[in-house]
Amino acid sequence: MPIEWSSLWKKEDWWAVWLGFFILALAATRTVTWLPKISKWTVDPTIAFSVGDIPFFILLGISLLILTSVAALAMKEKIKGYWAGFPIIFFLAFLGLLLSNQETIKAWGLEYVLWALIFGLLISNTVGTPKWFKPAVRTELFIKIGLVLLGAEILFQTILKAGSFGLIQAVIVVFLVWYFCYFVAKRAGLTKSFASIMATGVSICGVSAAIAAGGAIKGDQKEVSYTISLVLLIAMPMLVVLPVIARAMGIPDAAAGAWIGGTIDTTPAVVAAGALYSKKAMDYASIVKMSQNVLIGVVAFILALYWVLRVSRKSQEKPSPMEIWYRFPKFVLGFIIASVVFSLLLIPIMGNASVTAVQSITGGLRSWFFAMAFVCIGLDTKFVDLVKIGKGKPLLVFVTAQIFNIFLTLILAYILFGGMFFPPPP
Repeated sequence: MPIEWSSLWKKEDWWAVWLGFFILALAATRTVTWLPKISKWTVDPTIAFSVGDIPFFILLGISLLILTSVAALAMKEKIKGYWAGFPIIFFLAFLGLLLSNQETIKAWGLEYVLWALIFGLLISNTVGTPKWFKPAVRTELFIKIGLVLLGAEILFQTILKAGSFGLIQAVIVVFLVWYFCYFVAKRAGLTKSFASIMATGVSICGVSAAIAAGGAIKGDQKEVSYTISLVLLIAMPMLVVLPVIARAMGIPDAAAGAWIGGTIDTTPAVVAAGALYSKKAMDYASIVKMSQNVLIGVVAFILALYWVLRVSRKSQEKPSPMEIWYRFPKFVLGFIIASVVFSLLLIPIMGNASVTAVQSITGGLRSWFFAMAFVCIGLDTKFVDLVKIGKGKPLLVFVTAQIFNIFLTLILAYILFGGMFFPPPP
């Protein structure tokens, strides 16, 4: 099979990698050192940012438009329609980020991706998404760029903070919960793609993991958005209930934190729930959650490879190594490369403080790309389509898998962090 060099500038997967790496390079070289931010607010949303920051938000939007337009032009997309619709998508993403920073909403862990999805759904299910607007709905491109940027936030050094116990718990929980959820989902009649997306979301870290799984297997975006909605809605009661149960059972702080970090599927809700118990519990909850997050790339890689070799190939077909390479989602490799470079190259060279400063930029831009992606998912989705998905079966599968996750992780947290079998953590 001849090498298709043109795919390097004609395929969306490659453009996600190139643009993601370009943004990472701008941040790592300190070419970009500041982004306008939206702060926490209580009643008056206008205090979340200063009037003087408005031109910088506009400049940020223009910069992202120009950057992504390079990919659109190279792929011969309708650039006029893209330019016409992008400002609206960016503004709706801004509203999602703004609303998620409201004090009560933030405490409940209702993340910006949920609000971005809701804004998109409101438009598509009321006035409808205009035809001229369609070229700007670039869900896949935005998600893939965001995932490449996410790789820079997944550092190997984070695992070491919890020692081997954090990694042991993460690996066992992810493997067993993923397989349990997948098995139950398949028995309930869900498709392989839906089962894989849901299993990845419930076993690792909800939002980001579900997005990565959906991209790796080229899954239906409706299944991704449905899983995200379940993750965020189930996280709310767990945020309040788990610390109460842990306190009633007298679980040691470190074990309680490990339990919370291993079961609640959104990082903001993990931090909030840990803080409700104690400072030490919050620290261990955050570390254990990050230990699980590190496995996002591993699971996405395995899923992508499995899909190429077993699911998407035709009967009796034996894909050649080159064919596997062409079919494999390149953004997964971009995610892994970003993680490796930041963990093994930039940390030793620049130091933790400098890399953290770089991550504040890449993480901020990653949030913008995710927010825009979920606006696009909403714009492409009808409520009636979401209601039809599985006829209630996905909800039952998700809750069943989460209950299994809660009990399994509680046992592991007690064994590894409770001080009964091993020296208690400091």
